[in-house]
Amino acid sequence: MDDNRCEADATTMPTPIPAAYLLDLDGTLYTGAAAIPGAAETLTRLRSRGKPFRLVTNTTSRSRRMLVDRLGGYGLVVSPEEIITATLAGVELIRSGGYARVAPFVPDGGLEDMDGLTLCGGTSGRPRETADAVVLGDLGDRWTFALLQEAFEQLMGGAVLVALSRDRYFRQGERLALDAGPFVAALEYASGSTAAVAGKPSPGFFAAAVRSLGLAADRSVAMVGDDLWSDVQGAQRAGLQGWLVRTGKFREDVLEASGIAPDRVLGSIADLS
Repeated sequence: MDDNRCEADATTMPTPIPAAYLLDLDGTLYTGAAAIPGAAETLTRLRSRGKPFRLVTNTTSRSRRMLVDRLGGYGLVVSPEEIITATLAGVELIRSGGYARVAPFVPDGGLEDMDGLTLCGGTSGRPRETADAVVLGDLGDRWTFALLQEAFEQLMGGAVLVALSRDRYFRQGERLALDAGPFVAALEYASGSTAAVAGKPSPGFFAAAVRSLGLAADRSVAMVGDDLWSDVQGAQRAGLQGWLVRTGKFREDVLEASGIAPDRVLGSIADLS
């Protein structure tokens, strides 16, 4: 395909041809146990044209190392440096805030990328102590009342709340499943805290991802993903283009009711030209 050609399933809204892309993972490059058809060819095409990109994700159930392995199993060969995760962004946010002791509520895979922090309680497997920060990820069905109560008590004791994401839901097999956002909202409501969001849709997350490409966060960069709020609206509010794919969690009725206008809508990542 020619870079100047609009995708067959794209909206007619005129947009600049992107100089670089940020690509979501789950729901965009793969779903379930397989790559989206054409995803590997799209990455090959971007590389052959010298079009820079980063893979950006709010997934906290896998470390960056684990994501490289998973993508490789799908035939998507990438380097660790090409992947930017909400967990890594959260670690930087915590360090920059000067917090020393962290209570993590993240899956086991995400803990691997938090090794440089002093962890206590939560899902760390270490004794509970008074924490400076509470970190929330996508624990899914591992959430229990006891874990929520522990996080609540840490917040009421003065800990700050760091949300690795606040996505509403994700696609799990044939259904939509609650993501981290509803649990972040519950703890905000109960404690009166306001979460600092490390991953998408935080403007700082997008800015860091674009900065890793040596570019400025502006309309010359397009974020491509299946989440209307974190991917599309988040990118647009950060000054980027926001492109939506009709795969993963995409639902036509949700798009129509959202009031969000993506810069482009693609049938899938395979339509990226």
